[in-house]
Amino acid sequence: GVASRAKMAARHGGRDGYFVGVDVGTGSVRAGLFTSEGKGLKYSRKEITTWTNSGFSEGSSEQSTSDIWRAVCFTIREVCTGVDPAVVKGIGFDATCSLAVVDAAGDPVTVSPTKDPNRNVILWQDHRAMSEAELINDRGHPVLRFVGGCLSPEMQPPKLLWLKRHLRQECWSKAAHFFDLADYLTYRATGATSRSLCCVVCKWTFIGHHPTVTPEDPAPLTHGWNESFWRGIGLEDLADEGFARIGPTVLRPGEPVGEGLTERVAAEFGLRPGTPVGTGMVDAHAGGLGTVGADLTALEGVASCPLTSRMALIGGTSTCHMVPTERPVFIPGVWGPYFSAIVPEMFLSEGGQSTAGQLLDHILQGSDSIYRELVQRAEESKCSVYTLLERTLHELAKQKSLSNVALLTRNLHVSPDFHGNRSPLADPHMQGMICGLSLTSSLEELAVLYLATLQALAYGTRHIIETMNKHGHRLQVILICGGLRHNKLYIQQHADITGLPLLLTEEEESVLAGSAILGAAAAGDDVGEAMCRMARVGSGGAVRPCYSEEVVSYHQKKYRVFQELYRDQRKYKTMMQ
Repeated sequence: GVASRAKMAARHGGRDGYFVGVDVGTGSVRAGLFTSEGKGLKYSRKEITTWTNSGFSEGSSEQSTSDIWRAVCFTIREVCTGVDPAVVKGIGFDATCSLAVVDAAGDPVTVSPTKDPNRNVILWQDHRAMSEAELINDRGHPVLRFVGGCLSPEMQPPKLLWLKRHLRQECWSKAAHFFDLADYLTYRATGATSRSLCCVVCKWTFIGHHPTVTPEDPAPLTHGWNESFWRGIGLEDLADEGFARIGPTVLRPGEPVGEGLTERVAAEFGLRPGTPVGTGMVDAHAGGLGTVGADLTALEGVASCPLTSRMALIGGTSTCHMVPTERPVFIPGVWGPYFSAIVPEMFLSEGGQSTAGQLLDHILQGSDSIYRELVQRAEESKCSVYTLLERTLHELAKQKSLSNVALLTRNLHVSPDFHGNRSPLADPHMQGMICGLSLTSSLEELAVLYLATLQALAYGTRHIIETMNKHGHRLQVILICGGLRHNKLYIQQHADITGLPLLLTEEEESVLAGSAILGAAAAGDDVGEAMCRMARVGSGGAVRPCYSEEVVSYHQKKYRVFQELYRDQRKYKTMMQ
């Protein structure tokens, strides 16, 4: 239990010290206490508030830094209760790539047309800046090469332009700092305004490396912020100010921020002033840090798999598909190449799906009465709704004399882009599709639709992998972390559909472990060494694909339907113009 883990923490902390990792996700803040070997000892979680569709724009989502910070303080204090503050050697933060806005005093500045000052965070998944993203992409600036050819409305430049256009007086003129949320957290903890290379490279168009002239790139961009880009999209005031509001100082993930915890924040956390704070990361990238370098020596067949042949799949509300590379790889529709965004001195190719776990919830909760029945039956069976759905599907497959549960969806097909396609189509206007519905309404029918949606997400991952491999990657394994690593059916469908083994690290909370690595780095550890030392996959940590000819052929047919749904949707939109 928690008490025994706390005793273990105290014993270990006395020898090596330990580290706190904090993860600010879409719906909650979590904290974890970790040893220097990456073992999680205590965890805490606190929900946070999101305001959606605030009466002005579909797809708008806002949060509050005050609300988030209260949850941060609560979770850190909880995991550090009973622990000598002297043996907490460092803290790391990760967060969603949301945009936080404050004034010179650090107080919230509204980002909402409601004018509510508490709403000072535009959530990562907010798509209010669709037209601004299109305007920026139409300019075709060379920096866009480093985001797969076009900016997503989920990135920060379109959101900044939206704020200048729509809230010039209420926000733009009052804002002293525009932060990626992870950078806001280190600012709040230390008082230092430095930014994370991970955040600004991945979400703000900062060029993190020093490009050299090559035959493929005869006129390379220069390192840092690109003035012509910002001036060309109508945000010339940021350039005129020397980029003071978005980050004149950029540090690598894990580098110490300021002088560590301020006295005020140390009191809020119950820790010592000056406790080192590591430069943060985007949440998904912290998951990559906590998985991609894992020790695989216990696994037959993949023990020697190089770093560049591994994909980290971070599955939660959305998914990110991350692959480190030695050299920059330019792939249309795949974000990056990002320099040192996860692995020091390596580039990163990043695919993704804008909705995943959120889509599964949407599908299940769409039929209110059946969902209530599902929840009730799960409570009676003392299991999760996902476990009950999996049991239901296996019973259905047995009743129908099917050799594999996947075969239940032969005539039910889903296109999963209910919130646009992030990769590899890079089309935020794509929408979800379901083909094969009937008038039947039952828990069994809902279970089959749930399975078809799981498969659609896996076909999306296969599409991303095929696109990456086409441009030079050679992927051999997928390391999965995030909430979806607990969904056995999701994992098996991914293995069967991609044809690659899915690997699970021994530490289940890989995102928190990634943040703890940042805390360890702030205390003097090496990020590259820590990411290999603090993550491992045991001998039972691999989920292998099913190689049955029937199942392989079945998924090949369904994958062709999946791709046809993309073409059909675009055809229909053209017909209706």
